[in-house]
Amino acid sequence: SHPPLCPPGIKCGGVLSAPSGNFSSPNFPGPYPYETECTWLIVVAEGSSVLLSFSHFELEYHAACAYDYLQVYNGASRDQGNLLGTFCGHSPPPPFASAWHVMAVIFRSDRHVAKRGFAAAYRKDACGGQLTGLSGEITSPRYPESYPNDAECRWSIGGAGAGGPLTLVFADFQVEGGQGCGFDYVALFDGPTTAAPCLGRYCGSAHPPRTVSSAPHLLVLFKSDFNIGGRGFKAHFYSAGECQEVFTAIKGNFSSPRYPSFYPNNLKCQWSIQLPPGYRVKVFFLDMELEGRSSLTGGCDYDHLAAFDGGAKNGSLLGRWCGRESPAPVTSRRNHLLMILHTDRNTAKRGFSVAYVGVVPMNVSCTRTDFHIQIPMQSLAQLERNRIYLGTPSCAAQVVGGNFKIHTRFDTCGTESQKRNNTSIIVSTLYIDFSVGDQEDIHQYEVQCEPKRKEASVTLMAGPDTSRLSQAENLVDAQQQDGESMDAREIKSQDSSDIVFISICILAGLLMVIAVVGLVLL
Repeated sequence: SHPPLCPPGIKCGGVLSAPSGNFSSPNFPGPYPYETECTWLIVVAEGSSVLLSFSHFELEYHAACAYDYLQVYNGASRDQGNLLGTFCGHSPPPPFASAWHVMAVIFRSDRHVAKRGFAAAYRKDACGGQLTGLSGEITSPRYPESYPNDAECRWSIGGAGAGGPLTLVFADFQVEGGQGCGFDYVALFDGPTTAAPCLGRYCGSAHPPRTVSSAPHLLVLFKSDFNIGGRGFKAHFYSAGECQEVFTAIKGNFSSPRYPSFYPNNLKCQWSIQLPPGYRVKVFFLDMELEGRSSLTGGCDYDHLAAFDGGAKNGSLLGRWCGRESPAPVTSRRNHLLMILHTDRNTAKRGFSVAYVGVVPMNVSCTRTDFHIQIPMQSLAQLERNRIYLGTPSCAAQVVGGNFKIHTRFDTCGTESQKRNNTSIIVSTLYIDFSVGDQEDIHQYEVQCEPKRKEASVTLMAGPDTSRLSQAENLVDAQQQDGESMDAREIKSQDSSDIVFISICILAGLLMVIAVVGLVLL
């Protein structure tokens, strides 16, 4: 028998506000109707969470779930950043724990092939469940109030596209102690079940150490016995690689999770750039589209990207951005820089893409006739002296004490005289060759001297991977670029005037020849 087309008054979807309940597809356990769309909004008390589970699931199968499907969202909106998953076929969705007190479930069928549908149940403040986001938070039941006795909670973190290992950090921890943690405890497993290797078992009031899984799955088990409780715990998890990464290379690139697709909501991701002592970090923004500024405050109150000088959030703020900005490059004052992406519960966008280059520590000075460049050898410990040269490879650095040194006259090593802002300066390019094997990786610094004042300066010009640094191929400051473009226009106009002058001279010469020939003939 064929299921009926969905009649106009069919009972489908609605708001579920009881502490627990059940719902199912229309006509369940019979075949669901064609061309149906139902939305259930589960709303429990603020501060609570929702645990959703499925006892039966049978929808038409398609590899991309393009025909009949069920979607589960954190929150009320159909924002792609809140999507926990799209499901079809015969495999039921895992139990889902919401990130806050609202969860939406959407069921849709097309005009062909109907199955029996699904049956689901939910309850508030149930502990445990499947957590599939790239970052999130878990707390013991009733936290920060005392957790209940005889509790057993299992949070399975990962799956559903999480690619890298998971990091778990405890922000608060107070669980009944005891030798061997035999009463109340939190146990961590390196996989989706308790059959995976145990990473640790913790109780008492000392925070468990930061834990990193070896696979994209982590199980957190919390158990309490029949008496004596505690405040419980609060922990944050991050998916390493996409949402938390540490960079130690001299240059690199990274982007928001899922870039250039929409990033997930409810994220707190961090990227730490840690370079050798003496270096500074220069970050270039290749693309940025985040949720816009608040219309009330004009600030980046919703989704935002922030950069901090040093390796921690208590370092000085270098910038905070949102919307469709094109920020100027930022440079740290130290050898560490931390970038944090914070996204709220709705309105996801494309995200961001950045590149960074380590600024090599160096001392540049000049006289009226010479350049002096000095770089500590420990900053370029892996490099031979011939990998550091001014203008041409024949002007390579010398090793003097613990430094690479270049001491050269202005009339050698590819130096040239230029005029910028009506000031005569001497300019050359310092090359530092980090290439390994076939991977070319040459950093360029523009070295300048104003001989009259004996003032020298150095600017990172171009790092490697200029295709990724598309908008930053010439990494001089904007003011300097303006000066250069003006100089280029001056040079161009001088060139064109020279061409006109030469043309006039040639024409005059031809006329003179014609005149002389004419006189001879006469």
